[in-house]
Amino acid sequence: MERKLNILIWQIHGSYLNTLVQAPHRFYLPVRPGKPEGYGGRGPTYLWSHDTIDVPAEEVRGLDLDLIIYQTQKNFFEDAQEILTSEQRALPAIYLEHNTPQGRINEMVHPVNDSGVLLVHVTHFNDLFWDCRETPTRVIDHAVMTSAPESAYTGELEKGVSLVNDMPRRKRVVGGDVFARAREDVPLDLFGFDSKGVGGFGDLPQAEVHERMKSYRFYFNPIRYTSLPLSILEAMEIGLPVVALATTELVTVIKNGENGFISTNVAHLVQRMRELLANPEEARLIGKAGQHTVRERFNLERFVADWEAAFEEALMLKEVMPCVSR
Repeated sequence: MERKLNILIWQIHGSYLNTLVQAPHRFYLPVRPGKPEGYGGRGPTYLWSHDTIDVPAEEVRGLDLDLIIYQTQKNFFEDAQEILTSEQRALPAIYLEHNTPQGRINEMVHPVNDSGVLLVHVTHFNDLFWDCRETPTRVIDHAVMTSAPESAYTGELEKGVSLVNDMPRRKRVVGGDVFARAREDVPLDLFGFDSKGVGGFGDLPQAEVHERMKSYRFYFNPIRYTSLPLSILEAMEIGLPVVALATTELVTVIKNGENGFISTNVAHLVQRMRELLANPEEARLIGKAGQHTVRERFNLERFVADWEAAFEEALMLKEVMPCVSR
């Protein structure tokens, strides 16, 4: 795309947003006092591009925008009515769906049903399971920025590490019980939002987490049901070998025994963890293969190119099928 777009997007998933704003466009993040959901702005946890701009929510109506990116039902059905003009609500739009659908298979109907909105899924698993009805869809794989040489894997700690947000509340969805079960047999540490309540280190800046993670022997993902977590890919980029449940999109990323270990049998995974603790050279080789996978499939250049194509499609959809504002 030749021209630079002015894009409004809410701050929902910091890690993902930090990669998305690497695209050569201007991204406006609405902010409100107290930082309610979606209005936290840039925040201190990540390094942001110069073209990522916080704007008070009450000033959004004065922005000259080209495109709106929604990421939640609240964004789409409530926030848009509150902070956008009718003209802005009629602009080209993308709904970025991060989440796996909940409920029974026949009831997994996406809330957006609009042939003029582009629905972007972060995994093919999500695209397969959501019923998107009349809404056009496209899948864009995650991206991970290449780690600095000083952040390379060392693995000297004879322990594993996990990064899971909100484990006390999300419980079985993110495998809180699986993590607790595995920790009975192998030493495991935990990072992530609200992890202190289950013996973890809490929510730390991304750079600090990555710096600390490189010393662990392996990365364990206990999550049962979610889109492909960026934390797994970030661990692989650093060079940590990954041990994980064989669910959702991860089965297309990990080749068991080659670039990581996956299984639905937790006892088998615990055995793999023990083997990695006993054999640091195997851990290093598995981690190196995982790093190659990430750099080949989840690189930033491919991600930006995919998003450029998505922006073009969203703009064309609005030209072909203009609609009144919601």
